[in-house]
Amino acid sequence: MSKAPTVEDVALRAGVSRQTVSNVLNTPDIVKPATRERVVAAIEELGYRRHAAARRLRIRRSSTIGIRLDPYVGGISGVVLDRFVHAITERASERGMRMLVYSARTAEEELARLAELWDGSEIDAAILTGTVRDDPRVVRLDEDGLPFVSFGRPWGTDDIADPKHLWVDVDGAAGTRAACEHALGFGPRVAFLGWPTGSGTGDDRERGWAERMADAGLPGPRLTAEEGVLPGRLAVEAALAAGLDADAIVCVSDSLAVGALLAVAAARRPLPVIGFDNTPTAEALGFSSVEQRPEDVAGGVLRLLMGPTGDVVVPSRPLAGSAHVLIEPRLVVR
Repeated sequence: MSKAPTVEDVALRAGVSRQTVSNVLNTPDIVKPATRERVVAAIEELGYRRHAAARRLRIRRSSTIGIRLDPYVGGISGVVLDRFVHAITERASERGMRMLVYSARTAEEELARLAELWDGSEIDAAILTGTVRDDPRVVRLDEDGLPFVSFGRPWGTDDIADPKHLWVDVDGAAGTRAACEHALGFGPRVAFLGWPTGSGTGDDRERGWAERMADAGLPGPRLTAEEGVLPGRLAVEAALAAGLDADAIVCVSDSLAVGALLAVAAARRPLPVIGFDNTPTAEALGFSSVEQRPEDVAGGVLRLLMGPTGDVVVPSRPLAGSAHVLIEPRLVVR
């Protein structure tokens, strides 16, 4: 059996891009008539019309939103995304929508799964999580015409003043700024334990610490570790052995905070440690941590995706001031 024609096949036959084919299928009015005729001719020649038209002209919607269930990797901070998936499922149900949860190990697997669900009219939109700098999923979903909102900024591909995509994110800088404010109550030297530079989320959280310390005129030491309890412990142990001068440590995650706590306990140095994510581990061990409020993130995602009408309505060009929701976290002091 020959392979069914794809969007790429149509684009190649018509001599246009994937995005142009997607525009003809989903928003034909924005395509020049001559170009549109070439694409339609290619669709007819290849026999792609039935498949695309079924999706675009379907009488009823699926009333379903797709979201990836990340592979289980253990650790402490993964519970935040689990809370978000539960919250978005509950809130979508309240608005008459269903969530379709699918699994994918890589970005390519996720894109293939989304294409299958979108082409089969099984979903009306998607929610992306775990965005990274220059996220390849954003470009592909734009080309395919699949409406989506991301939990996390598409770092490096979007601009607040000239938005291209819809996203909801937690204001990480505000969170660490609040953590620093609290930590300064223990003394003027507040250290920061963060991830290596280059992570959009990590850099944003570090910025809050740096700005608050600069405002106070009290630059503090910056420690670096990969995510995880053991890397965090080793980084703080090395810093303490080198004579770390700090009155408290603000951490980029609860995992690193646990590692820092183990290190200061072993050194018998009672340094306050503040985490980020407010996981059950932070509550169990009794250390302060920044709460991301994933339930509020879920509400913001659905407001952007569905608007006041109750239908999935993602504009082709989002407007500045209405394309993003930035959730301010809160510090839970223990």
